[in-house]
Amino acid sequence: MKPERHGGPVPLADPQSSCHSTIQPYSQSPITRRAEFAAFQIQSQQHTPTATESATAHELHNIEDEERNGNEIAEAALGQPRRAGEVPFYTGDGTGPASTLDICSPDQSLPRHFLIPSNNHATQTEDDRIYLQKKGVYTLPKPDTCEGLIRAYFYHVHPIMPVLEMATILKYEQQEQLGDSNVLLLWSVFFVAVNFVPQHLYEQEGYVSRKEMKATMYSRAKCMYDNGGERNKVTLLQASLLLGFWHSEQDDHMQPWYWTGIAINLCQMLGLHRDPDSLRYNSAITDHQRRLWRRLWWTCVFRDRWLGLTLGRPLRINLDDSDLPMPVTADLLGEFDDIPEAGLTSYIPQDFPKLAEYWLILIELSQLLGKVLALKNKPVKARPPIHQIDALEAQIIRCRLPDQDEAGLTPLARFYAHHVHLHYQSLLITLYRPSGREYSEGFVQNQQRAEQRRLQLKVDAAASKTNEILDVLTRESLLEYAGPMTPALLVPAMQTHLFNCKYASPLLKRFSFNKLDMCMGVMEEFQKTYTVASIYRGLFMKALQHIFPTYAAGSTLSHHALASAGASFVDSHSDTAPVATTNDAFHQLVNDKSGSIPDFIDALIDQTSIFDFWEIRSET
Repeated sequence: MKPERHGGPVPLADPQSSCHSTIQPYSQSPITRRAEFAAFQIQSQQHTPTATESATAHELHNIEDEERNGNEIAEAALGQPRRAGEVPFYTGDGTGPASTLDICSPDQSLPRHFLIPSNNHATQTEDDRIYLQKKGVYTLPKPDTCEGLIRAYFYHVHPIMPVLEMATILKYEQQEQLGDSNVLLLWSVFFVAVNFVPQHLYEQEGYVSRKEMKATMYSRAKCMYDNGGERNKVTLLQASLLLGFWHSEQDDHMQPWYWTGIAINLCQMLGLHRDPDSLRYNSAITDHQRRLWRRLWWTCVFRDRWLGLTLGRPLRINLDDSDLPMPVTADLLGEFDDIPEAGLTSYIPQDFPKLAEYWLILIELSQLLGKVLALKNKPVKARPPIHQIDALEAQIIRCRLPDQDEAGLTPLARFYAHHVHLHYQSLLITLYRPSGREYSEGFVQNQQRAEQRRLQLKVDAAASKTNEILDVLTRESLLEYAGPMTPALLVPAMQTHLFNCKYASPLLKRFSFNKLDMCMGVMEEFQKTYTVASIYRGLFMKALQHIFPTYAAGSTLSHHALASAGASFVDSHSDTAPVATTNDAFHQLVNDKSGSIPDFIDALIDQTSIFDFWEIRSET
């Protein structure tokens, strides 16, 4: 396929070309010719601008353009635009430079959001286009592969990350004109959708695995992001959120944090965190834009909270600075009005309205997670007062969760119902469990205190609930619907089980080992598609081998590994099976409180980050 043309240098005309008109001579008197010759001599003697003077003139021209931009912003803010507005603009809060205009209109509150004329000219050079073409950016997959990728996106990604405009991409797909769509967004969609396509699709494109195809799709999307000359901030925001699912090797495990940070910055630059109708109804903003802006902002909040938990990083978004209303189902379902019936039937899951409700619940849980992290991650590591934990618990348990046993749900909807519950249990564990710094010998000795015991029981219950959900997902063959965010939802429960493997009574250690081993088995399934699952599994494998030296790296259900220590363990699918232990050495192992286990296990138990102890792991 030929690359799109985005403008370029205009070739100079050939003076000898026959396509240009020839100037015909005409008769003149000698006096006329002498007068013209004199005039020519005068013109020839005129001053030719130097390079410095030309540069100065060019700079003055740029200054005039920049000043004109300021004038257009002011005119749009005052409701007196001379040109049609196309690009969203946010003036900022009361201290922003555009607040100067408030002085001119003391009796009228000016809107903070409006549209200004577009001055975003293409910045892509001919060299860029040649480079992008060589990198394969303009070579799309086969038509049926594109169709499968787009369908996979709307079934598996859009319900939890509704950041694109459905009608736009479906219009190009149904008209078989994907090459005319936004290439950056197209590759970003393909990148996140690869996780869910059947094997024959990536094989017909010449790839041996989803991971290989995913790496290529990401490479092309990032290449377009860096070199494509895209200036539309909304488009860059959408692409950044999708590219935030990239994980590769050890040095790239922070890529989701990087891309999500870009998305949040763009959101705040555009003012999507503020209600455009806070002063009065803003007629400059369409309802379509309102719906999209709410979805984009609250998706950023969702990613900010759960990445903050997973990576142990500070929250970037302070919701005290935001007054944008919470999203509603119409923000997702309103797009259906612009999609033909054939498009809805072919590409949109039939229970999308139910999935939209689940997304709203996730946003509510994300808000609460932000409050929990703000309480737990204060620089001064004092345990939060119990009344604050109880107050947050009361808010969390009031959340309306999906009915996991609702009749008539499709497998896709059943998975997402369970997926919401995985988020819920992770949130509870984060609330109840003390930080790793409190996993000290003093805490262990005093854990019989009533409040600590009560909270620890709740932590264990939430972790066990996580295992129950994983058991259902496995039995009903729903693990194939898991997305790139699913592996991280297992980590809080796995950390809880690991804590019990180290500190609990001998019997509870065995039960906890089996629960952790079950999670390791699910991670093993996830790692076929998701690199981050391999990272998590490797970390916990190392920890288990320090606690149980015979734990086998290649086994998911490690009875044989621990049998070599002379112990008969509880079956992984039952916490009530009888346990027989005949080896005194094992008794000594599970009762060991010598503190010989490396410090990195304490770091792994710490909920603040799965990666905080990365350097410690590399040293062991």
